[in-house]
Amino acid sequence: MIIESQELPPIGTNAYALLEPRLKQCVIIDAPAEAYEWAVQVAEKHSCEIVALILTHGHWDHILDGHKFAKAGIPTYGHADDTEMFASPSKMASYAIPGLELKKLPINHWVKGGDQLELLGTKMEIRHVPGHCPGNVLVYVACEKAAIVGDVIFAGSVGRYDLPGGDFSVLEKSIKTQVYSLPDETTIYPGHGPTTSVRQEKAGNPYVKG
Repeated sequence: MIIESQELPPIGTNAYALLEPRLKQCVIIDAPAEAYEWAVQVAEKHSCEIVALILTHGHWDHILDGHKFAKAGIPTYGHADDTEMFASPSKMASYAIPGLELKKLPINHWVKGGDQLELLGTKMEIRHVPGHCPGNVLVYVACEKAAIVGDVIFAGSVGRYDLPGGDFSVLEKSIKTQVYSLPDETTIYPGHGPTTSVRQEKAGNPYVKG
């Protein structure tokens, strides 16, 4: 499997492409602005078809291009606790960048913690990690020792918990029980900033001690 990433506007949000050239398939995780065009280019480069878009959560900067994937007939996955954000993203306008067009995003597949998605010829485990927002999930791909985590944790930091639906005590529990319980060698692919690892964050994250 190949994992590619791209930091995208307007606030440096990471989109990820998980590609399996052997099966000629690709899964995209998160859809900031310009993610659809980027995803199409990456898929074409590896002669793959995009078979799914997984949203780690419903915050506006992660779903801006989501409607383009849906319009193209690509199945979309999200957690039901963020239903309102997917269905009525304009309600996030008070803490989004002014002037953005926030389009609703239909979700075809509702996921929950403990789900095992059969994609790209392997199992992808969904772990529910609320605290940054109610519906944040991470996608753990054991065969790649990889976890795409949205905004629950970053390299040396954690996701904001001062936005609607945020709660530090919930976030801390999510990190300790759902992130730090992954194997130490797991690479963490966050929604913003560089990659890190479970080992590195357990040893040195100043917000949540391992």
